[in-house]
Amino acid sequence: MINVGWTNQEARDSMVKRGLYVGRFQPFHLGHLGAIKDILREVDELVIVIGSAQYSHRIDNPFTAGERLIMIRKALEEAKIDYSRVWIVPVPDVHLHMMWVAAVEGYTPPFDVVYSNEPLTRRLFLEANYQVKAIRFHERKLYSSTEIRARMLKDESWEKLVPKSVAAFIKEIDGINRLRDLTKSDKV
Repeated sequence: MINVGWTNQEARDSMVKRGLYVGRFQPFHLGHLGAIKDILREVDELVIVIGSAQYSHRIDNPFTAGERLIMIRKALEEAKIDYSRVWIVPVPDVHLHMMWVAAVEGYTPPFDVVYSNEPLTRRLFLEANYQVKAIRFHERKLYSSTEIRARMLKDESWEKLVPKSVAAFIKEIDGINRLRDLTKSDKV
């Protein structure tokens, strides 16, 4: 509730500060979880955007938006993160960059600050007059969805790079065999 005697600045300062974090989460890993924990130290609420939500069953996007949402939710529960502070919103790609920020705004609750290290994402939100903050990397070479998918394909250790609940879920949906099947070809 806004006190009638407050100045506009005091009213704005009393409002919830909401951040936005965009990722494909293919799969959700411990680096993503570390970033979320860091961001939640700076904002009251966080909107986690599952980007490229329309894609699945592709080598670079093997999991559905619904599966990624479940991974994130399970990881947050496992980490005992207060789920009432988090929104998880799937957003499909808009292949017209000048329209992408407006599309994100249309799918999500309002937000004040964007957290991203991805150059195009940063540029588009800056041009839309959002405050954009960098995310502290958590062992970026190790905690990379590309690296995790490569390890899955080579039957190398990958489970320690994701929350335990995410590893269990990927196994439950037979995600490794899905990924392997996606690399096959019917070409002779």
